[in-house]
Amino acid sequence: MSHAPTGVIERPTPASPGPKSSLGSRSLPRLAPLGFAVVSVALGVGVSLAAGWESRIQWGLISALLFLAISYVATTIVENQRQARDRLATSVMWVCFLVAVVPLASLLWTTIVRGSERLDGYFLTHSMAGVLGSEASGGVYHALIGTLEQVGIATVISAPLGLLTAVYLVEYGKGSLARAVTFFVDVMTGIPSIVAGLFILSIMLMFSLEPSGLMGALALTILMVPVVVRSTEEMLKLVPNELREASLALGIPKWRTILKVVLPTAIGGITTGVMLAIARIAGETAPIILLVFGSQLINTNPFEGAQSSLPFYIYEQYRIGEAASYDRAWAAALVLIAFVMILNLVARGIARWKAPKTGR
Repeated sequence: MSHAPTGVIERPTPASPGPKSSLGSRSLPRLAPLGFAVVSVALGVGVSLAAGWESRIQWGLISALLFLAISYVATTIVENQRQARDRLATSVMWVCFLVAVVPLASLLWTTIVRGSERLDGYFLTHSMAGVLGSEASGGVYHALIGTLEQVGIATVISAPLGLLTAVYLVEYGKGSLARAVTFFVDVMTGIPSIVAGLFILSIMLMFSLEPSGLMGALALTILMVPVVVRSTEEMLKLVPNELREASLALGIPKWRTILKVVLPTAIGGITTGVMLAIARIAGETAPIILLVFGSQLINTNPFEGAQSSLPFYIYEQYRIGEAASYDRAWAAALVLIAFVMILNLVARGIARWKAPKTGR
């Protein structure tokens, strides 16, 4: 009787190779979307010119549609249907991004090109006193002073008021009063600027008040307060409750916890929200037309007499309809954009300076 030899290890039979993994399938190069974009723009411009379309907007729309179609078809052929759908969704997001950014970039570029032709030291240091609309002289000094004073007064009033309201809603607000405050803040967020101007105008008529920069600042305050409240409220909600609990556990009063822990933690977002509110009211024109009336002279007293502002100045110069007034309007628009950009840079600097320091 024979026995099988011991100590012999049988090797397993190698399995037959299965289907190729999808990870090793063909894929488009990383720069393929850029190539699709170049081809789409070339085809879009060619098709538009062949059809006799002169509008660049039509060229862009045709190019965008061709980009989506080429991306989907090429990905389907080279890769697979699933990757094609994924690339199509990505391409749609890129096209939407460009559709949103291109008009803004075009507007900014046009304002810089047209405004820089007239913007100089003389324009910033002179007013329109005694200057006719058709003359090339005159400046924006009186309007710049009016904007700084009116926006400054509105900020001084609305920033503390909005901050305290947001602190109440987040830290103390409960019951019907908090719900009522939240409701009115939501309603005030959507109030048109002309309604705020009419409200202050009715008060002026009731008490026989004269137009002044202060009246315009009060209308701007109505527009600014809900923005400050809503942005500050959201920033305070982002502060972790653990920080509040740790402070309260040490026996620190709640008001001091809010002042020393909560507000410093959220100061970056609060400052940004205030700057956004300032950027909104800096371009309002309707309340200034109703309450400030505009003036060609320099008036540094916001509590007495008519004043001008940058938005009102732009509207006034455009309404004149002369070539020189159009140049002044574009230069004033560039000054207004620069004013808002400087405010945002200052806000970022303050937020970074006051932000809580992290370390080990």
